[in-house]
Amino acid sequence: MPGQSEVDRVPVADLGGRAMPLLGYGTHPMRGGQATEAVLAALEVGYRLVDTATRYRNEEAIGAALAQTAVPRGELFVTTKMPPDCVGIERRTLEESLTALGTDHVDLWLIHWPPGGYPGVTSWRAFAQAREEGLVRAMGVSNYPIELIDALYQATGEYPAVNQRQWGPGDYDAGYAGALAARGIVLSAHSPLRSTDLNDPVLLSVAQAHDRSVHEVVVAWNLHHGVAVTVKSAHRERMVRNLSAAGLTLTEEEVAAIDRLGAGR
Repeated sequence: MPGQSEVDRVPVADLGGRAMPLLGYGTHPMRGGQATEAVLAALEVGYRLVDTATRYRNEEAIGAALAQTAVPRGELFVTTKMPPDCVGIERRTLEESLTALGTDHVDLWLIHWPPGGYPGVTSWRAFAQAREEGLVRAMGVSNYPIELIDALYQATGEYPAVNQRQWGPGDYDAGYAGALAARGIVLSAHSPLRSTDLNDPVLLSVAQAHDRSVHEVVVAWNLHHGVAVTVKSAHRERMVRNLSAAGLTLTEEEVAAIDRLGAGR
């Protein structure tokens, strides 16, 4: 088990009274025994947020890890996502997720993509009902543009707590991030390295200055901005490396230089 400091130094966001760790463990595309073993290892080294989705087809494997870990459920934050083609069967989809995960609630439930390109108002109301019944602690969306988030709010009077999307230095858009912040929405980054040139001179220079890897710099940059970041690796040493980024503090000048890598997008 990790030292307490390794867990405590991961910052959190307040989702209406539920604390969400800003550094979590992503499970796509792992399945079966590989997913179970990887999540167990991630929890052992100090991760407390586990991110999955119905579409990943690994919830049962994640549930096996949750059943085996020595970390109490109350110390874990479990996120899953409803596919957009499950509109109309939201409750059944959630119940199947809960059964597979072996838990009586998820901490965050997301609409994985805008259903048919629309806001998903009927699904959002089904999500709210599930939250009312204690099956879901917080509600959010994934891959939503601001205009659909606003449409969802105008129809229901409630903004998502989280919007998850691909987000790395190459995706940086201050206007988009600011628009979410102004609405009280936590930006959550998946695949933070996918759109990142890991050989970019700016990132290499910052990494060298701190004697860290570029991977750690990208995670630390997200945390500096208050962005929740989900990282994934089946390799224990990389899990530890990525988690250690919570202890890396970048200067304002370094953050500004990395921000500029997204210029022109």
